[in-house]
Amino acid sequence: MENKLICPDERDGLHLHLYNTEKFKTISVMLTIRAPLRKQCMTSRVLLSQILNGGSMNYPTRKKIQHKLDEMYGAELSWDTHKKGEEHCIFFKMEISADQFLNDGNSLLQSSLLLLHEIIYNPLLEDGAFRPQIVEREKQLLKQRIDSMFNEKILYAHVRLIEEMYQDEDYAIPPLGSKELIDSLHEVSVFQVYEDMLRNDRFDLFIVGAFDEKAVRLMVKDIFCEVYNIKPTNKITHDDSGVDAVKVIHDHLDVQQGTLLMGYRTFTTIQDEHYEAARVANAIFGRFPTSRLFSSIREKQGLAYYAQSQMESNKGLLVAMAGIEFDHYDRVIELIREQEYAMKNGHFTEVEVEQGKSLLINMLLEAHDSPAGIMDIFIQAVDSGSSIEIQDHIQRISNVTKEDIICAVNKWELDTIYFLNRKESTI
Repeated sequence: MENKLICPDERDGLHLHLYNTEKFKTISVMLTIRAPLRKQCMTSRVLLSQILNGGSMNYPTRKKIQHKLDEMYGAELSWDTHKKGEEHCIFFKMEISADQFLNDGNSLLQSSLLLLHEIIYNPLLEDGAFRPQIVEREKQLLKQRIDSMFNEKILYAHVRLIEEMYQDEDYAIPPLGSKELIDSLHEVSVFQVYEDMLRNDRFDLFIVGAFDEKAVRLMVKDIFCEVYNIKPTNKITHDDSGVDAVKVIHDHLDVQQGTLLMGYRTFTTIQDEHYEAARVANAIFGRFPTSRLFSSIREKQGLAYYAQSQMESNKGLLVAMAGIEFDHYDRVIELIREQEYAMKNGHFTEVEVEQGKSLLINMLLEAHDSPAGIMDIFIQAVDSGSSIEIQDHIQRISNVTKEDIICAVNKWELDTIYFLNRKESTI
């Protein structure tokens, strides 16, 4: 069987995406549940995802769910939440052995879809809301998760950069929500968020592996039989407000090394025509160990433990980052800006352009060698409205010219410099 992308389908509003391939001995299933990002309910949605994962009417504890997974030949279930641009996403992911590699006559894919449906649609309820003791338990676990994020200094620095850079937007709220809001949540308020999710969110179901297409479509239609809100792909809002002045934020904590982050508004998102040019620009600038930031700051100057850059393609955000000694702060900022200005002035070679494109294409090819990678490409295709076919992606990257890159980089505007400094520093 050749790898086969099957055109997306809608079942009463459920967006179904299938990729049929015998490349893997597993089938991967992922359900994403997306809603516009709203500061007032994001913490509730994170808590909700934990409550749903914690048990259902037929499998009332995490232990019972795990026992069911063990019965399904060691199937794996994971879940999480994240921000993607102006949307908040809850997702549940399952990985199971492909039916064709089992001697059992029962469909493992059908069992996994039934379990996934059970978790979403048959939660533990009491008097028309979630059970109070479960809500309180999950509130404490969420507080612990937020506290553990504080202990990861790079992650903490990134959260603080976003808070400062987008302080007047819903995007500013941390990915796990606000710890200060947790105590105000209760079983009824979170259940109302759950009901709103079922009525108004966009549901996408992705399945990657070897399966009978017709049987899977019928299976999904039979199991996920609810009527969903038919939502189109989210139109990403363009960031059209320029930067009046660069904000400089210093936090002082008990840390052994400084963490420097510089947030740029790129004014280019995954839905823009010149998105691939911005990606190639970032590949040259700091995305890879061969990129300019690592080469100039780490290898040549020896001023950083790491130096790199990354893009948030649904938000039009680029973050340059470096782990540095505290007294290298000014010099490292100077070096990062030197590379920014050099690229804006076209001071990079065609060799760098081709190397950047080659690295991105290799990443794409590697992604197609794993179910998780194909899922990621699927989601990007949904977000961008573009094709999932690998040759289409390669062609778009290959078509990028040096002039395209110069144009993309010249849109970049430095918005915020964030530095996680030591307590005693007076910088």
